[in-house]
Amino acid sequence: MNTPDSPAAKPQADARSSYKAFRPISTRWMDNDVYGHVNNVVYYSWFDTAVNATLIEQGVLDIHGGSTIGLAVETQCFYFAPLAFPQTVDAGIRVAKLGTSSVRYEVGLFAQGAELTAARGHFVHVYVDRETRRPVPLPGPLKAFLETLT
Repeated sequence: MNTPDSPAAKPQADARSSYKAFRPISTRWMDNDVYGHVNNVVYYSWFDTAVNATLIEQGVLDIHGGSTIGLAVETQCFYFAPLAFPQTVDAGIRVAKLGTSSVRYEVGLFAQGAELTAARGHFVHVYVDRETRRPVPLPGPLKAFLETLT
């Protein structure tokens, strides 16, 4: 437990082996900022892309007609090394916590072929009814797939 007299441990990069699934993401010219590297806000879009594209490809998320959707309620990112255009980024995905209606996804962003994360972060989705926006239990197929990522 952190106290005012003991600073929090400095976040560390993760190894590639600590992630369960991977998806390549190409950087774009517009991702770079004036400092010559990918701007921090782009990392969050990569988190969304990696997780949601994986769920769609696995057939457990229907963004257009599904009755259940995930809403982001928390996000965080730690940066360890710059990424820049032109570069391919490998996004590693794992599930850190699987609740009744929520999931904590953790995503590690690696320069292609690198062993350690250039950045890592998480976001929490609460799954809700598309119409009422009230939390609902994770649908069975979604939960079953997410268990493979824990």
